[in-house]
Amino acid sequence: MLRPLCLLLLLWSGPVLAQAGGGCRLALILALDVSSSVDAREHALQQQGLAAALDDPDIRQAILRGAPGTVALAIYEWSGRQQSALVLDWSVLDSEAAVDAAVKTLRLARRSETRFPTAMGFALGYGATLMERAPVCTRRVIDLSGDGITNDGFGPELAYRHFPFEGVTVNGLAVLGADPQVQDYYEDVVRHGSGAFVEVSDGYDGFRRAMTRKLFREISDMVIGTRSLPHPERRG
Repeated sequence: MLRPLCLLLLLWSGPVLAQAGGGCRLALILALDVSSSVDAREHALQQQGLAAALDDPDIRQAILRGAPGTVALAIYEWSGRQQSALVLDWSVLDSEAAVDAAVKTLRLARRSETRFPTAMGFALGYGATLMERAPVCTRRVIDLSGDGITNDGFGPELAYRHFPFEGVTVNGLAVLGADPQVQDYYEDVVRHGSGAFVEVSDGYDGFRRAMTRKLFREISDMVIGTRSLPHPERRG
């Protein structure tokens, strides 16, 4: 699935890569939904699907050899107003061993919460605060996954207004199935900043594939229009 994208990246990015320098090219935060709408099976598919996506050979290639400069990664879980929990603190993925360590930490992590609602504004505020501790990087991206819309506290609009989101892009991974509004909500409300896009997963069974596509696009900095491309998994 990713092989044609790899070829496209090489053709598209040649002049850009020639001009790029070293240092950190991307600070990436991955935020996983552990609200009450996500049952134990779905959580396992999400957590292990993300770990498998990070461990994918094409993603490793994009992280370690896709462009000059390193990728810094942090991961947290989110649900209620005060229930965001750090899974992986900032780690510079500058070697195979560093990627291995991040994947292992994610695979072994215990779920932080099970019973709280979807307080997306608070979750984004946590992500913006976490981003302030990131290494100095050329790009800063928060990758928010979830299967529902805000139903507790303030929404993303107020988070973007009152937390430090200047220069931060927020991409979304909308998981279809639990809420018929989720894809439109992620497209219209969650997506934020320069080059932002939304990927779609057909339930949690499709999470690994969707996350792999999304990570490749984020890490490779592939801009394909201002909205995500039409997707065969889109419903309604």
